[in-house]
Amino acid sequence: MSTEVRVPTLGESVTEATVATWFKKPGDAVEADEMLCELETDKVTVEVPAPAAGRMGEIVAAEGETVGVNALLATIEEGAGASGGGKEDDGDGKTVSSAGGKPTKAGEQPESGGNVDVMVPTLGESVTEATVSTWFKKVGDDVSQDEMLCELETDKVSVEVPAPAAGTITEILAKEGDTVQADGRLAVLSGAADGAVEPSTRETPKEEDDAPAEPAAERKGEDAPAAKKAMAEAGLSPGQVVGSGRDGRIMKEDVSKALAAGKSAASPGAESAPAAPAETPRAPAPAEDAAREERVKMTRLRQTIARRLKESQNTAAMLTTYNEVDMSAVMALRSQYKEEFAKKHGVKLGFMSFFTKACCHALNEVPEVNAEIDGTDVVYKNFVHMGIATGTPTGLVVPVIRDADSMSFAAIEKAIAEKGARARDGKLSMAEMQGGTFTISNGGVYGSLMSSPILNPPQSGILGMHKIQERPVVVDGEIVIRPMMYLALSYDHRIVDGKGAVTFLVRVKDALEDPRRLLMDL
Repeated sequence: MSTEVRVPTLGESVTEATVATWFKKPGDAVEADEMLCELETDKVTVEVPAPAAGRMGEIVAAEGETVGVNALLATIEEGAGASGGGKEDDGDGKTVSSAGGKPTKAGEQPESGGNVDVMVPTLGESVTEATVSTWFKKVGDDVSQDEMLCELETDKVSVEVPAPAAGTITEILAKEGDTVQADGRLAVLSGAADGAVEPSTRETPKEEDDAPAEPAAERKGEDAPAAKKAMAEAGLSPGQVVGSGRDGRIMKEDVSKALAAGKSAASPGAESAPAAPAETPRAPAPAEDAAREERVKMTRLRQTIARRLKESQNTAAMLTTYNEVDMSAVMALRSQYKEEFAKKHGVKLGFMSFFTKACCHALNEVPEVNAEIDGTDVVYKNFVHMGIATGTPTGLVVPVIRDADSMSFAAIEKAIAEKGARARDGKLSMAEMQGGTFTISNGGVYGSLMSSPILNPPQSGILGMHKIQERPVVVDGEIVIRPMMYLALSYDHRIVDGKGAVTFLVRVKDALEDPRRLLMDL
């Protein structure tokens, strides 16, 4: 009897990979979960474990070949050391029971009548958990392979979860609003390898699954990291919160419920400490108003935005300086070359490339604005990874253009257009939003005339752009009408002095009012 080794789910929007290295060759003995090969995508490296013990059979995809999701990589001939039929889930989501007696990995097509787990896909670098936001299917629904089953929300992006195989949904393990860990189980499918849907043979969840969670003292699972942090901030112990997760595991929502209900007394060491403002329940609304209110749970993205902005205010000595810039020269240059620029480079010439180039120019002269504090050290960046704040239907995200200081106008415009579209579609990866050294935020697109942007930690500077508005100004002793824009630079006064901040903003102003300075490095 042989077991197929197939390409696992590679992550959001990733459909193929290259076989980089085989660690085994035909005839080699392998143990269950032993690494067989390594696949490379354009974002990550994926290790493929053995779904069962036995001996390596045929290697179908050789090193260097490109393979798609669920493609056959190799076979394993099951020997005496192979797993027996009907192996139960070991709890880590790697094998599930199979009617055919074969363990089935998430993302691998099951044999006829087998069950397969729907697993949480790769969420991105340093992301360990997500919230189930929407289920598109329910128990008993038939699904085809790669059909969207549900959507997860992380701190930054939304992740769609496709069906790893055709079949019928027999059980949903993580409901909407539940927090799930990376590589956790979401649901169970029952189906056939040829895509034909077979009747579910899995039993209905037992009644005790819906019973109240065990007291915190008797729970077996480890509490969610977010719940541990919330309990620490609120001064609660695990024994004061009833967990609703699997095996009594405490979730972040359980901590919020305990605080809102007022049933948990503060721990002895925190009796005199005031409650955190974010966790303090608001006063109940009058009955006539409550009926007209709508309560909607904050998305994980909105919670993260709120937390990071408050952290920025609490940790940085933030100060803002202002100036104004005459946009006549940039607008004239853009008007003169925009058609030729678009024809040659295939992208429109906008204002953001001018501001990006001007900021890179100024950062070279005032390097402390491009630095960050690490403990008692100041880390100066000899490069510019420019963050471009982008508004999306779900909140503000900041995709990063790496090495913007070495890019041309056309390259910057293409990068901004591509990342802006991916941000609006919720397709940005975590890697694309990390590592920024400076940020530009354009509130002018929404009509903002003046504002003070908040720092994006651990960065030390952020430039706020605003609406271009014609105003009377004095030029050479005469009052003239010019398109003017207010600029705002918020900076961390711990490492950026007022002189450096004003110098930076003046250099940006000079470069925009005379773009030739950018070409001559003046």
